[in-house]
Amino acid sequence: MKIATFNAASVRARLPILVEWLATHKPDLLAIQETKVEDHKFPFEDFEDLGYLVTTNGQKSWNGVATLTLEPVFNVQRGFPDELFPQDARILVCECRNIQFINVYAPNGSSVGSDKFAYKLSWFERMHKWLSEEFDVNSSVILMGDINIALKPEDVYNSTRVLGKVGHHPDEFTRLQKIIDWGFQDLFRLHHTEGNQFSFWEFVIPNALKNNLGWRIDHIYATESIADKCTDCWIDVAPRSLDRPSDHTFVVAELAI
Repeated sequence: MKIATFNAASVRARLPILVEWLATHKPDLLAIQETKVEDHKFPFEDFEDLGYLVTTNGQKSWNGVATLTLEPVFNVQRGFPDELFPQDARILVCECRNIQFINVYAPNGSSVGSDKFAYKLSWFERMHKWLSEEFDVNSSVILMGDINIALKPEDVYNSTRVLGKVGHHPDEFTRLQKIIDWGFQDLFRLHHTEGNQFSFWEFVIPNALKNNLGWRIDHIYATESIADKCTDCWIDVAPRSLDRPSDHTFVVAELAI
């Protein structure tokens, strides 16, 4: 089974890249974040023409997640099961092949000390509570998407320079590590321990891609029963250099399932 995650930064703007990538790589499941479109305006037919079933959780102009699968999904859940984060189209749970796939677009946080940063920390705390209450660590669970945190020094181009800023802040590390400690393994790090492998390069940094000034903030985590079956996990850098790219690229995991 091949699965992938991609922050599209607008699914309609990135439609040619998505269609070409899907036709070439044919993943069994693709989790898309930051779709930026209401569900009724989502370009379903473009993906259905490739054989994909589409499940969405969208909103106008902001956020939004969608999961594309070659097989039917069950037990769909959109968002947290409460009203604490009612405006956030950031979570989509789909069960496929007896695996619970959690597609996540985590808050960015804007700037340290801001209300949005406090919101980000609260959101991750809610995520941990939700996982503990609603999921079984001994079952097959995959958490994937734009996590918006580079957890380790090797996950960012210059840890010393950006440490303490949004995306690489100790308060974020604590909360994400708590989620990982719930029972997840980072599939990419199972196969690649070296640094300088990134999934996101900021447009505001000149020649960021050329000079590999990036961040690894798009992750695929899995519980032990799935992690044991992961044969590879890799980052496809090529789409980032195409015309009108997202500032993110695809992260792919292959599972012997």
